[in-house]
Amino acid sequence: MRFKICLISFPILLLDLLLGSSVCSGGTPEPQKQESAAQPSGDASSDVRAMGESIRALYAQLEALMTQINDMKNEQQKALQEARNLRHELDALKAHPDAREAQAQSNYAPPKRAESASAPHATSLAAEQTFAAEPALVERLARLEENQQFIDEKIGVQEQSKVESGSKYHARLSGIVLFNLYGNQGNVDNQDFPQVALGPGTVESNHAIGASLRQSQVGFEVFGPDIAGAHTSANVRFDFAGGFPSVPNGAATGLVRLRTGTMRLDWKNTSLIGGQDTFFLAPLAPTSIASLATPAMSYAGNLWSWTPQVRMEHRIVFTENSAFTLQGGILDSFSGDTPYSSYGRDPSWGEQSGQPAYAARVAWTGRTFGQQWTIGTGGLYAQQFWGFGRNVDSWTSTLDLSLPLGRFLGFTGAFYRGRALGGFGGGIGQSVLFSGSLGDPASSVHPLNSMGGWAQLKFKLTPKFEMNSAFGQDNPFASELRASPIVPSEYPETLSRNQIWFTNFIYRARSNVLFSLEFRQIKTTETEGDRYVANHVNLALGYIF
Repeated sequence: MRFKICLISFPILLLDLLLGSSVCSGGTPEPQKQESAAQPSGDASSDVRAMGESIRALYAQLEALMTQINDMKNEQQKALQEARNLRHELDALKAHPDAREAQAQSNYAPPKRAESASAPHATSLAAEQTFAAEPALVERLARLEENQQFIDEKIGVQEQSKVESGSKYHARLSGIVLFNLYGNQGNVDNQDFPQVALGPGTVESNHAIGASLRQSQVGFEVFGPDIAGAHTSANVRFDFAGGFPSVPNGAATGLVRLRTGTMRLDWKNTSLIGGQDTFFLAPLAPTSIASLATPAMSYAGNLWSWTPQVRMEHRIVFTENSAFTLQGGILDSFSGDTPYSSYGRDPSWGEQSGQPAYAARVAWTGRTFGQQWTIGTGGLYAQQFWGFGRNVDSWTSTLDLSLPLGRFLGFTGAFYRGRALGGFGGGIGQSVLFSGSLGDPASSVHPLNSMGGWAQLKFKLTPKFEMNSAFGQDNPFASELRASPIVPSEYPETLSRNQIWFTNFIYRARSNVLFSLEFRQIKTTETEGDRYVANHVNLALGYIF
């Protein structure tokens, strides 16, 4: 900066020299030449002087600007030093909270009353000094608190991990790391999250003990721009319960599996959702950390499915404590059959009908004595085509309840009645009955009727500790099972009843760290009357992120 000032001042010195030389130059010019050149020389001198005055004015402005810059630098240095001093004082107060409290009490203490009538002036003077110093102290403490709050916010922002999306919109990573340590007594369909008890088979698992991480989940959520007044968002969620690789110890390295993935348009009271989502006719599920890969009570009265769908939701608010929710949409018509190929996608029997499944639900939500309750009911209709002109109607009606029973207790439950519901978890995964071979055009196909439900009682003593007890049952009609000997199912025998009850304890050490201990008993009855019992104990440790 000083170099620039020297460059600017150099022309001024040069002009001074020129002007001085023009005035003080030696020699006496001839009179004729002096008279002829007098006028041009005067004009040139005035122009040079005007230019010099302009440069001097510019130089003066530059000097003033430099002075202002120096003042700003000094103010900045003072502000930085003051911030450092405040920071040191705050650290000292943090390190000695007792001293801070004593100082605050001494500064805020009212003046002592005079012990004798001979010193009123001294007492009033002390009071005036105390109350005069109090505003300054209050202001100083307020500034300290503001600085501490600002620093804490900055530290929190820096410590928070960031997830950046390719579209530059806000993205969020979430999920749970879940470790399950389990033990089984009896044969079950699945070791780490069993749903059905089975009879003796080629592989005995009567006293199996193991551990698993494959119920852990990972999810991504992205929040996009507003479109036509609606907030847009999308999410996708995975777990590791998609099977096992054919390698040594492959049971410990579960394959990644797609659970749900949706895109949403959310207006104030209306939402449009498309993607693969939960079965919205059965929005509730029993509380269990031991069973996340499939919802608790699956195949025991709890309808569930992660189904491709498009649905609309509309909320009607009547009062502050009362509202209705209307839901309706179309779903992929699942029939519960296993794909023939692990690569190519063949249509299911429901998809071969040429039309989707239609579903609707209405729910009433209210608030009584400060606690929220919900009652909902819904229905579904679909068709299945099993070849050779064999069409089957599938339907269900549902009821779900969520009722508080005071400060510490709560009741939730769901019930259904329908037929051909194996694709949505009904009928213990069994949908239809065959009178003969499916490839025989003379064989008939009949839908399997079933009914079931579950109920749970929750006892939540504190926000960190809760106990849940639940019972569920799925009951395909045994008379229909006995009339038709062939039932396409993933189980070795046809099943006429499946019952599950469990009790668990869940403790949240922190908001993101939880422990769970669960005991589960499963009773499964075959069509021929044989009944099998299995017990399952599960100790779970979860870390939510």
